[in-house]
Amino acid sequence: MTTPSSKAGTKGVPRADREQQILAAATEEFGRHGYEATTVAAIAVRVGVTKPLLHQYFGSKQDLYLACLEPIGDQLLDAIRTAMAAHDTDAPPTPLRVMTGLFTALDGRREAWFVLYDPTLPPGSDAARRAAYYRDAIDDLAATGTAALLHTAGTTDPLDADALTYAWRGLCTALVRWWINHPDQSPEAMTRRCARLTEAAHAILAAGDDDT
Repeated sequence: MTTPSSKAGTKGVPRADREQQILAAATEEFGRHGYEATTVAAIAVRVGVTKPLLHQYFGSKQDLYLACLEPIGDQLLDAIRTAMAAHDTDAPPTPLRVMTGLFTALDGRREAWFVLYDPTLPPGSDAARRAAYYRDAIDDLAATGTAALLHTAGTTDPLDADALTYAWRGLCTALVRWWINHPDQSPEAMTRRCARLTEAAHAILAAGDDDT
């Protein structure tokens, strides 16, 4: 029985499978090199398809970028919201729950973080606007979380909360970049590492208070 052309891929690969291969390769290329430096031709070569076929599947370069961005943006938002909504007494602190959610969502496609946080997107483009939507939504969640943490600590200065949100974004980016360079580290291992680093930082700051 002949497979309908609308569902056929190339070299015997079903179209749905080929599309997933293209998205995986494109996500890695966009994440590693940025939108501006990434070419559709390079992605096609990686997957082993022709450039016209890739355009047939996904349209323009911007359309392909959006097809990479939206799934990871949605999953990151869902992961953060789920982590922040957990209120079990035995649950880890909210920051660690959020980090666990981020690492889990990014597992197997760590470069996807930099698809979302890409400074080379064309200003005013649909790609830039959609990425900004996800970044702003993540920042809003981070602002809510950091304000709650500071309030618990007795601090209500809005500039403190804004600074902590900014620092949190930078910390997440730095940790993901480190994780990319250490592919053997699982999401669970990264979460445990974050817990150790948090405890160490707290101990160091507490020791500084004792010296004053």
